[in-house]
Amino acid sequence: MLNYFYVSGFFAVVGLTGAYFYGGLAGVAIAAILSLMEVSLSFDNAIVNATVLKDMDPKWRQRFLTWGILIAVFGMRLLFPLALVSCVTSLNLWEVLKLALETPEIYSQHLLSAHASISAFGGMFLLMVFLTFILDHKRDVHWLGELERKIGQVGNLESIQVILGLIVLVVIQYFAAPEYRFTVLVSGIAGLSIYVIINSLSKLMNQHFIQTHAGSQIKQTGIMSFVYLELLDASFSFDGVIGAFAITKDIVIIMIGLGIGAFFVRSLTVLLVQKRTLQNYIYLEHGAYYALGALAVMMLMSIYYDIPEVIIGSVGFVLIALSYYSSVRFMRRRDG
Repeated sequence: MLNYFYVSGFFAVVGLTGAYFYGGLAGVAIAAILSLMEVSLSFDNAIVNATVLKDMDPKWRQRFLTWGILIAVFGMRLLFPLALVSCVTSLNLWEVLKLALETPEIYSQHLLSAHASISAFGGMFLLMVFLTFILDHKRDVHWLGELERKIGQVGNLESIQVILGLIVLVVIQYFAAPEYRFTVLVSGIAGLSIYVIINSLSKLMNQHFIQTHAGSQIKQTGIMSFVYLELLDASFSFDGVIGAFAITKDIVIIMIGLGIGAFFVRSLTVLLVQKRTLQNYIYLEHGAYYALGALAVMMLMSIYYDIPEVIIGSVGFVLIALSYYSSVRFMRRRDG
């Protein structure tokens, strides 16, 4: 099992060595804390990724595990916050980078000022992912038994996920502070719309693939699944990036720490796919999606309330642990 973590372990050694030369022992300690925080917050991300990757075209699966990690580490953990602050301040990326390196306190204040739009976008995107799963009336496995089965039947209603998502967004923006309402509404609609577009295009491409490869083994077409997974990773990483500034304002240490965590999450994803963990532990996928739904709710609630990272991580961990326990009990009853 340890061979799955050789690459992430190597990157951790290189990253922590760089953190030592950059910030001494304090830099190493902070980077290590951030990497542990990233893994704890993204364990459910690894499981959800694995559910998509197991049916993904092998070529695009490999691209996600290689190109995707570069996007995750350098794109989402470095370029995205810089681009966000650039939009807020009207500075170009180079000026924002200088701001982050020379006056990190001001940089973090600009980033935190965009928290409402980030939470609305990411929260709505993740909420749509959760609603699509829980309202899938074609699912055969139900962790919560008859209750979950009845909830799934609601999915027979046309576009019910979008309707429920819009209702949640209207309520969220209604209770937001007046100066944030428009921002929350626009960002939330953007998150919802992007999910619908990606999901619709993925279904269209899959249908085309089925029609042109009749009789062959069907795999999910790659590019839309790749984009979907990258957006999913982005939504998961929003809180980690923002939360990191509560620990340090140094973007170099933040990128190193979160980057190490991102590598370990990718390694965990590969392990789950190749060991067929989701097929063996049948409720683990459910736990991950419920944790994702809880994260979506907490991201939307964070527009009003400051929710500590430890609570966000703990809720996801408990839900996944419970689903693992339920899976083990199911296997014992089945085999006993």
